[in-house]
Amino acid sequence: MNTVINISGMTCGHCVASVTEELQELDGVEDVAVDLDKSGISPATITSTRELSDTEISEAVAEAGYLVVSSEA
Repeated sequence: MNTVINISGMTCGHCVASVTEELQELDGVEDVAVDLDKSGISPATITSTRELSDTEISEAVAEAGYLVVSSEA
C-alpha cells in the first residue's frame, strides 16, 4: 500500500534522512521515498503493509521537525 504525503520545510539530505528515519519506525512501513524540493513542498511516498492514519504520519513527520501540508492515498 502506498501513501503519498507532502512535507514542508525540508532543505537538505539531512532533512530527508530525519523524516525517513521517523516514518520507518511506524509499524508496517517497508520503504520511504522522498523527492526533495529545497524551495518548497517535498512529496514523499510511504510503502507499507497496512493503512497508515494521517495522525500517525503527521506525528512522525513532526517528530523530525517538519510539517505535512497535505496528503493523498
